[in-house]
Amino acid sequence: MTLNADEAAHSGRVLQLLAQHITAAGGFLDFETFMQLALYAPGLGYYSAGSTKFGAAGDFTTAPEMSDLFARCVARQCAELLGQLPDGTLLELGAGSGRLAEGILLELAALDRLPAQYAILEVSGDLADRQRERLARLPGALASRVRWLTQLPAAGLRGVILANEVLDALPCRRFVLEPSRIGELGVTLAADGTLAWSRRAADEPLRAAVADLAAQLPEPLPPGYVSEVCLLADPWITSLAGILRQGALLLFDYGLPRAQYYHPDRGSGTLTCHFKHRAHFDPLVNVGVQDLTAWVDFTRVARAGEAAGLAVLGFATQAGFLLGAGIDELLGQAPDLKEQTRLNGEARRLLMPGEMGEAFKLLALGRGVQAPLRAFRHQDLSGSL
Repeated sequence: MTLNADEAAHSGRVLQLLAQHITAAGGFLDFETFMQLALYAPGLGYYSAGSTKFGAAGDFTTAPEMSDLFARCVARQCAELLGQLPDGTLLELGAGSGRLAEGILLELAALDRLPAQYAILEVSGDLADRQRERLARLPGALASRVRWLTQLPAAGLRGVILANEVLDALPCRRFVLEPSRIGELGVTLAADGTLAWSRRAADEPLRAAVADLAAQLPEPLPPGYVSEVCLLADPWITSLAGILRQGALLLFDYGLPRAQYYHPDRGSGTLTCHFKHRAHFDPLVNVGVQDLTAWVDFTRVARAGEAAGLAVLGFATQAGFLLGAGIDELLGQAPDLKEQTRLNGEARRLLMPGEMGEAFKLLALGRGVQAPLRAFRHQDLSGSL
């Protein structure tokens, strides 16, 4: 994982920024703040700087980058919802390269279910520029429906809110179960100026969150158990529920129900780094030039939605969602054997348990829409939440 000269220089600047924050914080920086800076510091963070993130030239591949079949299936679920919401809006949070938006708009046009507007809320100015360049190539009737936002729209939205691999990038806090207390893992500066792990007693919000989730688990967690908890997920869901008058949130990400996430055998957590298509588990190296993610506790997200007045409309694996949305029908539309072979290969990567089919999930939350949704006609695991 050797950095080239530009990457090393950029990472050095991010390290300087982190060192300043560690010093200002008294020598201990909680991991949530560390992750926020490493990913989103203006002009320096991984998602704020100008490197390529997605696809073969980037650090990881998402389902929309892997195959347009994913976008077409998402569009089919959106079409069902938009049928209940005439002149509804589609709002995508964190649109990546723009490929998902492109595929959804093209499929919705073919289905004659275009939204009144396709809004994109993107925190990265660099990614927003790339999205504009890509979506400007759409037919004029489609490109004219796209607009970019700098903040969530006002309350009263009717439509569908999409978030593909957004929750996993929300900064999280890390904890360790010590014999007599709940500890917090954070970041400090070693004597040689590099980053190192440190620990202290958890503050009240973290202690309460860990104690609450541990009390709900079927098995006790052993001493020394390390994991993470995303305290930002609750206010994030609450803010989305606050703008949604009628419609649904479709949340795609990798994660698990709580009882499976915080299993005694998963004793080092789920925090993962992605750099040039290699996964590793040391977030304290390559700062600013690698992605940091943690799996999603979908039980937390579902309960946050319910507390904010939303109903759980369904929960399924990516494979279950794609089958429910009709991926088999799309495969049957291939015009020739060559295209059929290509699409079958892409579908396998999207569907197979060893690829993306089981690790990735869809959680749908909504208000004022009819259920069940077609996405869950093949599988609904809501009972596991």
